[in-house]
Amino acid sequence: MFGYKYRLGIIGFTLLWAGTYFMQKASYNNHYYLLILLSAIMALQPANKYFSIDAKLNPNIKSISMPQWCKGVFILQMFIVYTYASVAKIYPDWLDTTVMEILMRGKKHYIIVGELLQNKTLHYILAYGGILFDGLIIPLLLYKPTRKVAFILSIFFHLFNSFIFQVGIFPYLSLAFALFFFDPKVIHKLFLKQKPFYKEDALIIPSYKTPFLILFGIYFLIQIGLPLRHNFIKDNVLWTEEGHRLSWRMMLRAKHGIATFKVFDKKTEKTINIKLSDYLTKKQQRLVTTKPDVIWQFAQHLKQSFNTNGQDVSVFVNCRVKVNGKPYKQLINPKTDLANIEWQTFKHSDWILPSKQD
Repeated sequence: MFGYKYRLGIIGFTLLWAGTYFMQKASYNNHYYLLILLSAIMALQPANKYFSIDAKLNPNIKSISMPQWCKGVFILQMFIVYTYASVAKIYPDWLDTTVMEILMRGKKHYIIVGELLQNKTLHYILAYGGILFDGLIIPLLLYKPTRKVAFILSIFFHLFNSFIFQVGIFPYLSLAFALFFFDPKVIHKLFLKQKPFYKEDALIIPSYKTPFLILFGIYFLIQIGLPLRHNFIKDNVLWTEEGHRLSWRMMLRAKHGIATFKVFDKKTEKTINIKLSDYLTKKQQRLVTTKPDVIWQFAQHLKQSFNTNGQDVSVFVNCRVKVNGKPYKQLINPKTDLANIEWQTFKHSDWILPSKQD
């Protein structure tokens, strides 16, 4: 934060945050994933070249300007995030405000605004406003005549989300990125009056141009491709969850499930009913009743636990799920032994029953 051993510090932060994130699957969040990406990008940024301890100790690195790519990669990253978030909302349950109504129903207890949030007209405003904001905010910030209005809308939008949905640091992180959309003179006048202003207008091509183009080219191709992968996997991603993560599919649905796990001992031919609370926290239990990959992982965990005692077991799951308030439907084939099958990373798992199954 103070710019001491900056490069080592930000790499360490990125690795530590990623480690914490990957160990907490029950707390998966697009915003936490985004923070890994932004931290990794920061490891390549010359962020310690001016107001830092590094620059104080080593004046040779001091600079009053940054290359244009420094802000360009952040703008492109946020453009990808917002665009996919907007497109993902264009589906029936969002457009008819079913999702928004369910989300707001849980806010009814809020002081003063609780009843207002139940208003149907407001649900339409929020549902369609969310699509428009996510889809247009980056272009509006880039276009100078609309920049100030877009920034004011951003403040309102993100503060509303922070208060109503309590989504952590993301609203404030997004507002901070508005810095990169304003003219350097404006930022200099507001925040850095004592700093010399960079006045040259020359095009400087850095020596590391080629490796950077290759690196960021590959990186952004992955960022553009990952959110599209669910289109190449059988069935609806809202039901199967296959291709949902790392795709900026934020606050799109309400999902509830009921699951029972049974362990069958092949030697004694006895069936053991599993009490989820003996193994999982309440947060993990919500996940293991709705997410097929987590259901499979828990089945693997049960298998390992019983194998430790020398038992050869099968694990069967009876799971019913409802999406966006619709009737419960069978999610997992109850006849499939989940303990003894492989997870399909890049294609559909046939033991996840079709979304139209009655």
